[in-house]
Amino acid sequence: MRKALSVASECAPLIKTGGLADVAGALPAAMKAEGWQLRTLLPGYPAVMAAVKRGHVVWEEPDLMGGPARVVAGKASKLDILALDAPHLFDRKGAIYLGPDGRDWPDNPERFAALSWIAARLAIDGVENWKPEVVHLHDWQAGLVPVYLRDMAGNDAPGTLLTIHNIAFHGHAPAERLTSLRLPASGFHPGGFEYYGRINALKAGLVYADKLSTVSPTYAEQLLLPEFGMGLDGVLRSRRADLTGILNGIDTTVWNPAEDPLVTAYKSPKRKTANKAALQLEFELPGSKGPLAVVVSRLTEQKGLDLLLEALPAFLRRGGQLALLGAGDDVLERAWLAAAAEYDSVGVRIGYDEALSHRLIAGGDAIVVPSRFEPCGLTQLYGLRYGTIPVVALTGGLADTVISANDAGLKAGVATGLQFHPVTASALTGALLRLCDLYEDTQVWQRMQRKAMRHPVDWASSAPRYAALYEALGNAE
Repeated sequence: MRKALSVASECAPLIKTGGLADVAGALPAAMKAEGWQLRTLLPGYPAVMAAVKRGHVVWEEPDLMGGPARVVAGKASKLDILALDAPHLFDRKGAIYLGPDGRDWPDNPERFAALSWIAARLAIDGVENWKPEVVHLHDWQAGLVPVYLRDMAGNDAPGTLLTIHNIAFHGHAPAERLTSLRLPASGFHPGGFEYYGRINALKAGLVYADKLSTVSPTYAEQLLLPEFGMGLDGVLRSRRADLTGILNGIDTTVWNPAEDPLVTAYKSPKRKTANKAALQLEFELPGSKGPLAVVVSRLTEQKGLDLLLEALPAFLRRGGQLALLGAGDDVLERAWLAAAAEYDSVGVRIGYDEALSHRLIAGGDAIVVPSRFEPCGLTQLYGLRYGTIPVVALTGGLADTVISANDAGLKAGVATGLQFHPVTASALTGALLRLCDLYEDTQVWQRMQRKAMRHPVDWASSAPRYAALYEALGNAE
């Protein structure tokens, strides 16, 4: 087995706020089939430390960004974990990125610089006779690793791959923290990790990593455009030859409609009836002849849930229902709770609940993903797997994973969902009314469900592409 170190700020099922965690948790098993052993370096949040409580210390650091730290190696949920146990940085209650006031922790730059610095040390020195040939970095929280590697080891450093899960988050820090973050002043310039007078951790990764990837081919192309590149499109255009779009997969053992312990298992769309009835009961929704649409999402502007609020009345008038699980922006949370209070056919749960997300996707007729931009998206993949028809915006990975039920798609018998464009409330309304039309035609609807459930959503095609990148980096001189 060849060796790679994966560096992430979250990893399912240990700690999760979004799709990055799902990918970080599923990739080790997928890459093992390709001949690569991944060890995953994570911050030592309370949940992570509890998961590796029987582990052993493999590294100690007397002063890491303001306090002592150690690395604990252990197995958890079939994952090979290296946990950065630094209580002054990670032993905190609540959200992993946000304080009690809902704002970023003020020391987030130090917290994830510490993760990156330790990753670089472990990559260079190895641990327990284990030394990686490749370091796989995820988002800005690991973006400083290539800078530290270059500073510590120069050309002798292992190859680095940075995967962009969401370019909207950069990881900024004031320039005066250069010294406290252990960054070389020589890199603080427009061609390095400086960004409008500030340190930018994601830009550091984009500039200094050997290879770059993102989580869908369409998103890889969109990132080169100003409207999607979030101010870093110029950097990415300069690295275009090193950028690859590889679709995310999902863990089909966790998301398995035939054997899901969190819901009533079923092997065909016809078995959805019991799950739908249970979901309606749980959300106190009345019986309806129309489709039950579900949403499992962060409540942010990116996700387009404000557009869905505008489209909701027309959908409900056609007999549709909606059940939503999510949390995020206070204004959107209040707006969705108000919608639930106004309409009997709308149910809302604010928060994150993995078991409930399974029940929603298993019981819903359709899953709505109206994102303004979406690097890949995973909930539409879960929907496909469970025969829950995706209604998605035509952007990013949503465009790459759903075959629209237009006339051509239906005639060819390949349609798996609905896509709408432009990303407006009007276009979304049209898609939801089209969904109602399709739902009324039982024969067409069940054919779409069966096609959706057969659509490949695992890592079978994507893992070899990651393996090819690993091979190129591991074999580079």
